[in-house]
Amino acid sequence: MVTAHEAARDTAANGLTRLVSALAVIMPSLALLQALANAHDYRQPAAAIVVWLAVLGAGRWLVPRLRAGGLTAGETAAATAIAVAAVAATGAAHRAHETPGSVDLAILGTVWLLLLVVVSHPARVWIPVALLVFAVQGALLIGEQGLSLLSLSQLGAAGYIIATMLMAFAALWPTLDLHASLAARQAALASRSAAERAAAAAVKQERDSRLAVLEQEALPLLRGIADGRLDPADESVREQCARHAVVLRRALTEGVPGGELLVALAGTLRAAAARGRPVTVQAIGDPGTPRPPVARAVLAAVDAVLSALTPQPVTLTVLAAGEDVELYLTFSALVRTVPDLARLGRDVPAAAHWTATLSTTETGEGFLEISWRKDGAA
Repeated sequence: MVTAHEAARDTAANGLTRLVSALAVIMPSLALLQALANAHDYRQPAAAIVVWLAVLGAGRWLVPRLRAGGLTAGETAAATAIAVAAVAATGAAHRAHETPGSVDLAILGTVWLLLLVVVSHPARVWIPVALLVFAVQGALLIGEQGLSLLSLSQLGAAGYIIATMLMAFAALWPTLDLHASLAARQAALASRSAAERAAAAAVKQERDSRLAVLEQEALPLLRGIADGRLDPADESVREQCARHAVVLRRALTEGVPGGELLVALAGTLRAAAARGRPVTVQAIGDPGTPRPPVARAVLAAVDAVLSALTPQPVTLTVLAAGEDVELYLTFSALVRTVPDLARLGRDVPAAAHWTATLSTTETGEGFLEISWRKDGAA
């Protein structure tokens, strides 16, 4: 399966391949046109023409390798050899420049081969390759014209061409990769947001359907009891009421982190907030519906600790993983009195593995930890 990042990276690589393909045609073609237009500057014009035609042909072989992930070590060696041979052959066939400041296009015609190496390998590979081609060009210029102002100006122009283009491409590929990563991240966030909206819509639709059923069945049942037409002590009436109560509770709490546990704690948390102890709630996983003994013990422990705290913000965290549920109430001020948590769990079945521990530091920071098992809470 192709990831969003891989797709974005492939798009960037295709664009880069098209750019290098264009340079592989344009640059040798310019060098070829120069050789044709200035044939008198070459001892053997045919040799220069053959060189640039060969360089053009090499592009048909090497450029498509970018789509396969870049040049291999052998292909890199071949590209380097072609660049060095082209520069050397062109320089050997070239006459000494009679026009001061004129520069042949040997470097410009082969620099696209170095771009392939830049895109395919790290700097420790392409820098020595570029220096090798530059050294060959420099040796030919100085050997042909001597160490003069003209040869130095041509050598400077060749170095400028190589450095500018290779450094631009060396910075371009990481930038394209970064943009590919950002594009993939945006696509992933958009997809996740759409999925969450769809899930929320589905939950709302399900709740609406359940509430509609309650409106059609539960309300007439309640009206019948209120009007005296139905006996609330009747077994069938009680069963219907219990069934509708379950449907209503699920409609209100399903899909909500913490579900019915936080619903049971809502009154205690509101009362604590009114006494200056606002509680921030966070839930991870589904703690399920605690059995009455467990729910009473959890509610009593949380209420006891909140009542013992001085006014301060408090954080309540519920973690549920498989059958294990943990609740943490963290605070950062002194506990005025330490509640007896052991007695709060006396009615909880041993199979629930219910434990409650209050831990504090000398500075007053601490937490209440409550844990139990859903499967043993009956």
